[in-house]
Amino acid sequence: MSKTENVELTVLCLIEDGDKILLQNRVKKDWRGYALPGGHVEPGESFVDAVIREMKEETGLTILNPRLVGVKQFPLENGRYVVLLFKATQWSGDLISSEEGQMEWIKYSDLSVVKTVDDFDDLLKVMNTPELTEFQYLVSGDEWTVSIR
Repeated sequence: MSKTENVELTVLCLIEDGDKILLQNRVKKDWRGYALPGGHVEPGESFVDAVIREMKEETGLTILNPRLVGVKQFPLENGRYVVLLFKATQWSGDLISSEEGQMEWIKYSDLSVVKTVDDFDDLLKVMNTPELTEFQYLVSGDEWTVSIR
């Protein structure tokens, strides 16, 4: 049995400004709704460089000192999809949107009135709770369940 598996590496970032967070109102059919910006890690790229690059591409902001706050993962047909979860509270630059969706600052208190992606609440819980570090989808047959720890 091999000790290696195929892994698709991605990053997400919670950019926080006091009581507001930056969300992307996604237009793609998959994972539709308000979501954290993110994207794929390029081959050979460091994870920190990847999240800085992705935030610049999708938001126009250059995030400073991104902090790794957790991991999200789920199985793929031939491996695993891993999302490294970062948080940033400092940045420079001017906010832009991309073809993936409109970027908007949303107050934490207003999150209940916007349509977020399906697993957003659990994801945010992991990212904002220092005692939690992992969000994992477990699959048994056709049933998917969430494990948070």
